[in-house]
Amino acid sequence: MKQIKARNIQPCSVTVPGSKSVSHRMVICAALAGGQSVVDNLLKSEDIELTMAALGHMGASITPNGDNSVTITGFDGRPGPFSDPIYLGNSGTSMRLLAGIAALGESPYILTGDERMNQRPMDALLACLRMADIDAVSVNGNGCPPVSIRGGIRRGGLVTLDCSTSSQYLSSMLMMGAVLRNGLHITLAGPPVSAPYIDLTLDIMKRFQVTAQRITETQFRVPGGQAYVPGHFVVEPDLSNASYFWAAGAVSGSPVKVTGISRKSLQGDLEFVDILGRMGCEVTEDEEGIAVSGNALTAIDVDMGRCPDVVPTLAVVAAFAKGTTRITNIAHLREKECDRIEAVVSQLRKMGIEADQGDDWLTVTGGAPHGASIETFNDHRIAMAFGVAGLKVENVLIENESCVGKSFPTFWEVFETLI
Repeated sequence: MKQIKARNIQPCSVTVPGSKSVSHRMVICAALAGGQSVVDNLLKSEDIELTMAALGHMGASITPNGDNSVTITGFDGRPGPFSDPIYLGNSGTSMRLLAGIAALGESPYILTGDERMNQRPMDALLACLRMADIDAVSVNGNGCPPVSIRGGIRRGGLVTLDCSTSSQYLSSMLMMGAVLRNGLHITLAGPPVSAPYIDLTLDIMKRFQVTAQRITETQFRVPGGQAYVPGHFVVEPDLSNASYFWAAGAVSGSPVKVTGISRKSLQGDLEFVDILGRMGCEVTEDEEGIAVSGNALTAIDVDMGRCPDVVPTLAVVAAFAKGTTRITNIAHLREKECDRIEAVVSQLRKMGIEADQGDDWLTVTGGAPHGASIETFNDHRIAMAFGVAGLKVENVLIENESCVGKSFPTFWEVFETLI
């Protein structure tokens, strides 16, 4: 348990580690390539380690270079056999993205995880893989991991996919489809959630000289017979993790700059700074990065379908704003590392803040939060978001604070530089 010390922080700059989303995709694309790639500023976290270990089981060689850099020798689009179950903890990104890669193998793979991971649905992705003549089933028949995936037929073709709960299903199919003989033409059942992450996947594929096209909002085409080309790549800072420090600037009134970030980033969580701007914050950008400073915060209504990872952060900021903030289009947050809607609402109520929820929304009425012991539900984003509240409120205790290791192992060290 970590006790957060309330403080009046001074204007400052912080550096956050590499993007988790970019790190996952880069190491996967490097593994799909033939030859050696170097990936610098790779995020060192539990989830990325799980993805790299799985790729190692599939035949990639991954060698640390030090200073958050690795050299990856890929398996050239043809993962090798591995008979034991591949454990992916509670990393939904690893599970979904690697399901597509497993479909390129000729022998079966079993992908499994911890208790929570094995409750998280992925039947829509399994159904799409089956349309591509891949044997993909839920071992327990409930649409959740463990899953058994066996490729062997590398033809591809026309498939349909439901991305209403995760855009990672589409990213998985796009990355896999490039090396199929006929590629894939993917029709979505409706607009995807978290759409910026699809743009991120397309951009990283392009860096490995693999192309895919967005034809319409719900039509995607990835030509087949392509080869991922190895190279030297750098992971940009993680904007989900930057959000906690921008939030610190918002609630404290003191400018907090996150370095190494520009408006050119394709990460969807960049929208968070504009959301804070709508709440009354001053947002400034220079050659070093982007800074946020709060003033008199006011409530807003906001659709967070494009940047769901920062919903807990926004909800904590809203606890210090005048009025009732309404956050919508977030039903898929109930299938994350925990039910994040329930978690946020329950912990804000512990702090004396009025909060309510529905199937795909939550509301937060700003007030005068008091200290509380915050249950994290083993969810890194709940821990980090409520840490921000402790900057303004005495006696905030974060239970199981080490769960931040999933995405930001050094979070508390960086957090304590806010003085």
